Amino acid sequence: MKLHRFMNLNGKVALLFIILGIASCKSFLEVSPKDQIADSDVWTDTGMADLFLNNVYSGLPGPFNFFDPWENYTDNSMNGVNGLDSRVLYSPSVYTASNTPNWWGQYANIRRANLFIEKVTASAFPDTWKKSKIAEARFLRAYYYQLLWTAHGGVPIIANTLNQNTQGEEIFRPRNTDEETYQFIVDECAAIVDDLPLKAEAGRVSKASALTLKGFCELFWASPLKNTANDKARWALAAASNKKVIELGSHSLFANYETQFYEDNNNNAEVIFAKQYLGGTALGSGKEGLWGPWMVGGVQKAYGGVDPSQELVDEYAMANGLPITDPASGYNPQNPYVNREKRFYQSIVYDGSIWVGAEMVMKQGVGSRNATDLSNTNEATNTGYYLRKTLNPKYTVNGNNLLNSGSFIIYRYAEVLLSYAEAQNEAVGPDETVYSAINQIRMRSELPALKTGLTQAEMRVIIQRERRVELAFEERRWFDLMRLKLAEKNLNGTLHAMKIEVVAGKTVYTVIPAPEGGKTFYADKNYLLPIPQSAMNQNSKLVQNPNY
Repeated sequence: MKLHRFMNLNGKVALLFIILGIASCKSFLEVSPKDQIADSDVWTDTGMADLFLNNVYSGLPGPFNFFDPWENYTDNSMNGVNGLDSRVLYSPSVYTASNTPNWWGQYANIRRANLFIEKVTASAFPDTWKKSKIAEARFLRAYYYQLLWTAHGGVPIIANTLNQNTQGEEIFRPRNTDEETYQFIVDECAAIVDDLPLKAEAGRVSKASALTLKGFCELFWASPLKNTANDKARWALAAASNKKVIELGSHSLFANYETQFYEDNNNNAEVIFAKQYLGGTALGSGKEGLWGPWMVGGVQKAYGGVDPSQELVDEYAMANGLPITDPASGYNPQNPYVNREKRFYQSIVYDGSIWVGAEMVMKQGVGSRNATDLSNTNEATNTGYYLRKTLNPKYTVNGNNLLNSGSFIIYRYAEVLLSYAEAQNEAVGPDETVYSAINQIRMRSELPALKTGLTQAEMRVIIQRERRVELAFEERRWFDLMRLKLAEKNLNGTLHAMKIEVVAGKTVYTVIPAPEGGKTFYADKNYLLPIPQSAMNQNSKLVQNPNY
């Protein structure tokens, strides 16, 4: 199964197309008249045109209806069930251009954005309405290109609708360069900021959305994968864009780290851009029944699709703010879950913790069905842990239950603070603003402020750890592994698990290799995903990424 199939909405596009009386194109090159919808019906009525724009929004990737989210493609977690693409294709790096996870399906979303931009530009709608709505569509198009660029490198930049009937073979474009693709995205964001509102409707694009997308792409461009010469100016550019988001004053950290992801707190002050869900309908989220703990109180509540790794668990600090590797931290490997930082308890279901009113037991030999699955025989955790973060306990119904309305947060203010701190630290070192950004995040989780006098290298380690912990299970880790060139280390080797036994009446904790937790990453090719073979067959001007 390809990644764009994982990330596509289940039924949302179809529903909106029924409303509009059109059908989705099979690829960005399909130009059948069915998506040339009646101008008199849509492009002369702002309400209908806005429905079309909703359709462009509906393509936003959201993982909440899929059993194998992209987090399982990283070192943060693994799927509790074997046979999934993250385990059998990506982890051993045996994927090819013919079966690759990929983002190429974003061209369908780009085509819809192009059509909207062209039709609204040529319409007689009020100028103020046109300006803001075109800006939204340009943001969405830039976001979809960002997905393509970070995964595949330079791709064909298509900013107009294509028609094979009138253009023939001219519709087949070669790939733009890596830098050209990056520059297109950030230039689009810069061009639309002034046309977007400071405060947007729920799920819509704001000034902060555009600046955050720009800042993230600049951070990616400044990072070791793209910035081999470590040009400080690139880091400074990323810092400046993220600082602009901070200076807007439109967003702040939400008080409760855990509940910010619940539907009651949708679109709170921390959320900069999010994909919306509607529980109880075909547009609902089902993550609790897909990703959550398998057996709860003797009843199957979920498929256990996300098992946090020991590697991630070890990144959570102690309550005193020190990493567990610090001798002064007080960490006891034979009592590993005591006095950890709040985010650990808000993110991880561990042996002895309570989930939906039941104690979760991962010990061996005590008759628990949640005992760490050492032989990979069922849906019990393969790592000794289950996911808690983002899961709402009231929706623990097995399967893709579609009950939850909680948004998938694409960008939030904490990430802006982390990105600013990283870029500023790399550009000029750990100045006071770097400390301030990181300490704001730590203070929310009741961690002490960082000690002063850190070197740039020491601050770098702290920022990377804070980013991994703060943004865990939000589909951000893969991007960081790639841009920081950490994948060649972290995705080579074996993920680890916690084996818990009772020996002579005493609980013994042993870190072991997770069953089927092996990972392979080839640095000479895997920092880019291949162009799908189907696209290569269709367009002879495309050049495949190296070594595929």
